[in-house]
Amino acid sequence: MAVTAAQVKELREKTGAGMLDCKKALEEANGDITKAGELLREKGLSAAANKAGRIATEGAVESYIHAGGKVGVLVEINCETDFVGKTEQFRTFCRDIAMHIAAANPTYVRREEVPTEALEKEKEILRNQALNEGKPEKIIDKMVEGRIGKYYEEFCLMEQQFVKDPDKTIDQLLNEKIAAIGENISIRRFVRFGLGEGLEKKQENFAEEVMSQVKL
Repeated sequence: MAVTAAQVKELREKTGAGMLDCKKALEEANGDITKAGELLREKGLSAAANKAGRIATEGAVESYIHAGGKVGVLVEINCETDFVGKTEQFRTFCRDIAMHIAAANPTYVRREEVPTEALEKEKEILRNQALNEGKPEKIIDKMVEGRIGKYYEEFCLMEQQFVKDPDKTIDQLLNEKIAAIGENISIRRFVRFGLGEGLEKKQENFAEEVMSQVKL
C-alpha cells in the first residue's frame, strides 16, 4: 500500500529514526505504524534502540496519591542527565506512569522479572483450562504460549495498555519519550500501596476511580 508523508512524519516523531528508514518500515508493515515501529527497533534504527545501552542513573522518584488517600504509588524512573530529569516533559511522563500504576495495578515492570515458579504455575492453570475445554493435546502447548501473552499484558507494566491512551502500551509510550527527549529512559521499579490491602473489605474498582479523577 502507498505510504503517506503524514504516516512517515508520525513514525519519525515516535521513533526518532530517519525518514527513509521510516518509509521503508511502513511499506514493509503495510502502513501499520505500531508494527513499523517494532521493525525499526528490531533493526536497531529507532532512537530507543540506539540509546538502550546507554547508562541512565539520573531521573526522579515520582509519587501519586489517589484522591482520598486510598492508593499510593512511588516509581523510580531513570534518565541519563540531571538536566533532563528536571524538565517538565520528563516529570510529566513520571507522573503519568505513577498514575497508571495506581489504576492498572501491575505486579512487575517487565516480563523478565516474572519468577519462573509463578510463570510455570500460570502455564499449568492454562493447560488445565485447555484440557477442560476439550482441546486436542497436540495444540495445547501452542495455546498456552498464546494465552501466557495475556498474563504478561495484565501483570507486566511495560505490556499494559496506557490508561490515558489504550491504543498504546507503556513500552510504546516510553519509546516515544526516548525519541522526543533524546536520552535513554528506564522505568526501574515501583511500589504500590492500597488502603487496607490484605484486609477483608468491600471490593472497589480503583482503575475507574483513578480515571474519573483524571478526566475531571
